[in-house]
Amino acid sequence: MVNFTVDQVRELMDFPEQIRNMSVIAHVDHGKSTLSDSLVGAAGIIKMEEAGDKRIMDTRADEIARGITIKSTAISMHYHVPKDMISDLDDDKRDFLINLIDSPGHVDFSSEVTAALRVTDGALVVVDCVEGVCVQTETVLRQALTERIRPVVFINKVDRAILELQLDPEEAYQGFVKTLQNVNVVVATYNDPSMGDVQVSPEKGTVAIGSGLQAWAFSLTRFANMYASKFGVDELKMRERLWGDNFFDAKNKKWIKQETNSDGERVRRAFCQFCLDPIYQIFDAVMNEKKEKVDKMLKSLHVSLTAEEREQVPKKLLKTVMMKFLPAAETLLQMIVTHLPSPKKAQAYRAEMLYSGEASPDDKYFMGIKNCDPNAPLMLYISKMVPTADRGRFFAFGRIFSGKVRSGQKVRIMGNNYVYGKKQDLYDDKPVQRSVLMMGRYQEAVEDMPCGNVVGLVGVDKYIVKSATITDDGETRTRCAI
Repeated sequence: MVNFTVDQVRELMDFPEQIRNMSVIAHVDHGKSTLSDSLVGAAGIIKMEEAGDKRIMDTRADEIARGITIKSTAISMHYHVPKDMISDLDDDKRDFLINLIDSPGHVDFSSEVTAALRVTDGALVVVDCVEGVCVQTETVLRQALTERIRPVVFINKVDRAILELQLDPEEAYQGFVKTLQNVNVVVATYNDPSMGDVQVSPEKGTVAIGSGLQAWAFSLTRFANMYASKFGVDELKMRERLWGDNFFDAKNKKWIKQETNSDGERVRRAFCQFCLDPIYQIFDAVMNEKKEKVDKMLKSLHVSLTAEEREQVPKKLLKTVMMKFLPAAETLLQMIVTHLPSPKKAQAYRAEMLYSGEASPDDKYFMGIKNCDPNAPLMLYISKMVPTADRGRFFAFGRIFSGKVRSGQKVRIMGNNYVYGKKQDLYDDKPVQRSVLMMGRYQEAVEDMPCGNVVGLVGVDKYIVKSATITDDGETRTRCAI
């Protein structure tokens, strides 16, 4: 069932350009864990039909019972990106390792969010299109930007806007615009210049829209690609026209910037006409059981259903159709791979925040982190302790910023209260029993792991209370504790 083996994952770990460390952040109940299911499903860890219902990232009994995430969980997934998804990649660089960390949205668990952010380079910010940007969305986004973490946005629960609120396409569009303006206000306020411009916009491809529960999503890239080949126009131009004040006058066959054409007739916005209309039509046809119309639409969209799927109740059928027409995992994967940075890229501008020593080219530890160098001394930051199946024992979960960690290695552990030159909270020559790959509810042992990856360590839990820096060299300073 799983589409990858531990050996494949280990092989990819040596290529930091093909790794993405990301967290999913949002306000409580905006749909983070549900959306994470789509990505987990695409990697083959759960069945695609269960995506949206399974919430594999909720590992604890209390999380499953309450339906909210309390602890942040990590899962490592291997994907192969086909040519029709992203065309400008080399053929030997189409495999990616995505370390996904699902974090809680509830304000009471914000320390968990901070721990999740510290070990990642990119964040998928999930916003409920009905509720918009809430307090906790702003808080976690601010935390992410302060940690120099690049955001991309997912506007969730569009199925609610269509079915419950019954918004027409123009109202839905205005809602999306308002949500993105609110996100960009936070980004502009807290943005760190060293990251460049991280404002999100659909034209750039850094925004996706959809429903985590029904496991469908689209970005403008998806529709621009579809229409570019259909009408024989340039994909980039098409993408820019699908957002903002661009209207297509079908009667005179031309693009205009205002909603009335030369004859004084009202013309519809391109985004509503080309992106939302097909979705609205599917919703209407399926929910009102217009079987002939559904068949006709499925044919034109090249979506095929089995006899069993055709017999489903409207709501189930709607999920099946939308999942096949606009699979959420594809859209998210495309956005993550294209717009979130690799550890090599991210550590270049995050190094001075990650290291509390001197940020100079002569400092081998600083340069090791900055270059994400596997041959530099080990620098590993433990961000949190994860309970194991053995009562009272923990995995130390963290990120390797430089060097390599391996099973049986002797390391130096510097705890939260360690001060450079003092002995307090310092443990020398302690062995790492095992390094493991974290997989949500499961763990897999791996012999060694190079920098750029997240790791779970067994056997060091008795020396660490919450967070720590682990190295294999006696001289290092601890990493900044923020």
